[in-house]
Amino acid sequence: AKADDDDLDLFGSDEEEDAEAARVREERLKAYSDKKSKKPALIAKSSIVLDVKPWDDETDMKAMEDKVRTIVKDGLVWGASKLVPVGYGIKKLQIMCVVEDEKVSVDDLTDEITAFEDYVQSVDIAAFNKI
Repeated sequence: AKADDDDLDLFGSDEEEDAEAARVREERLKAYSDKKSKKPALIAKSSIVLDVKPWDDETDMKAMEDKVRTIVKDGLVWGASKLVPVGYGIKKLQIMCVVEDEKVSVDDLTDEITAFEDYVQSVDIAAFNKI
């Protein structure tokens, strides 16, 4: 019975099993990396509330909003808007938008809005939240 115990090597390794385990591990790693690469990348977006201020109480606010909404860019979505009283009969346009950070520069957007000089005196960012 003692001779039978000597033949059994509990800690020995079978080279064939190691090669098979390595092959299986490589297949699993490849499948995992393929699956991970197919996953769409998370798109960084920001929700922004802009305060667009007119020159005076004579400014046509509806026309100003229409002008602002003419700005169309890939990665820019205009949202709700409202007129907020500032004082002395002047109202400012408060408008929401969602931008994809990679595609739309907020500075460029505010510059484009400010370019409507007949209507817009200035543009301020009232709120800026990452989504």
